Amino acid sequence: VQLQASGGGLVQAGGSLRLSCAASGSVFSINDMGWYCQAPGKQREYLAVITSSGATNYADSVKGRFTISRDGTGATLYLQMNSLKPDDTGVYYCAATSRGTWSFGQGTQVTVSS
Repeated sequence: VQLQASGGGLVQAGGSLRLSCAASGSVFSINDMGWYCQAPGKQREYLAVITSSGATNYADSVKGRFTISRDGTGATLYLQMNSLKPDDTGVYYCAATSRGTWSFGQGTQVTVSS
């Protein structure tokens, strides 16, 4: 499974962005999908996950501000980000499980200015 995130950019604090992630390859084998963020100088951190049945889970840091969703085919993943903060700055990666293995795509940069 190959993943490509897009939709990042520069936004002011309090603003919104919507990230997308397109999956290709063996998309029929995808189960859970998720979003991670790597802030400058920090390790990549978990943000949110959505299962194949649509159940969602969020990190406390984004709960109530971010919404994860996926389209009916399961091949496209979204992250709606509202009330963005400067601490949300980082490279955002999408991920997916296929046959028990997590794969990560290339990230998209999100910069939130104060």
